[in-house]
Amino acid sequence: MASQAVDRGDLKSTSYEFFMLAMATLSIVNLPLAFLFPTRSQSWWLIAFVDAALTLVFAIDFFYRLHTAPSKRGYFFAGKGYLDLLSCIPGLRFFRLFRIVKAIRIVRQLGGPRVLRDLRRELASGALYFVIFVGITVLEFVGLLELRFEENAPGANITTAGDALWWGYVTATTVGYGDQYPVTTGGRLAGLIMLTVGVALFATFSGFLASTFLSPQKPTAAEGSTDLTEIRSLLDQQERTTAQLRAKLEQLEAGAP
Repeated sequence: MASQAVDRGDLKSTSYEFFMLAMATLSIVNLPLAFLFPTRSQSWWLIAFVDAALTLVFAIDFFYRLHTAPSKRGYFFAGKGYLDLLSCIPGLRFFRLFRIVKAIRIVRQLGGPRVLRDLRRELASGALYFVIFVGITVLEFVGLLELRFEENAPGANITTAGDALWWGYVTATTVGYGDQYPVTTGGRLAGLIMLTVGVALFATFSGFLASTFLSPQKPTAAEGSTDLTEIRSLLDQQERTTAQLRAKLEQLEAGAP
């Protein structure tokens, strides 16, 4: 009964809950990480840009949960949705710790076997969430590494947080415009990491998408239930027709000389 309550209440999907757990963890990691760099330095701005993207994700998550909650008041107060709302405020990012606690609690209530079954069933959506999370993480940390080598290098063109994020995204998607490129050995090694991870992520995601759209769809439980109902109806009709024919045959036999 407890797992049913979780499944229909807080839990949207297991892969989604793991995704939000990972995003909240990344956000919490960024809190002390921002203090390692001088305020308003380019590395500090890069972390701030990533956190702005994470804040948008948390805001969308809050409104999604509020919209789909059986009781909006129940979600906001009894379900502690107000903590989700507070965690969307940049100055109150520490409230995202409660998102981590909530996600862990839900997963523990579901149990290990149930979680594994759900993740296997949600491979396509899980691949999408995985690509988004790893993509954001790699963009941030490889971007920081790139700035470390390139920001003050002679002739460098990756010198701002925006440059690092743009270069990272273009490199990860293998578009490669060539307008931003590393000029130092360390920067090029960071570029190798971005290229390798980017190709692997998009290849994995494309494979899951192809498998999802090209594999024959299995009938859902509702469709299977409908098929059984139709079969029973046809059998009942056939039995009634057989009984009527048998009665007619008996009448004809009784009246025969």
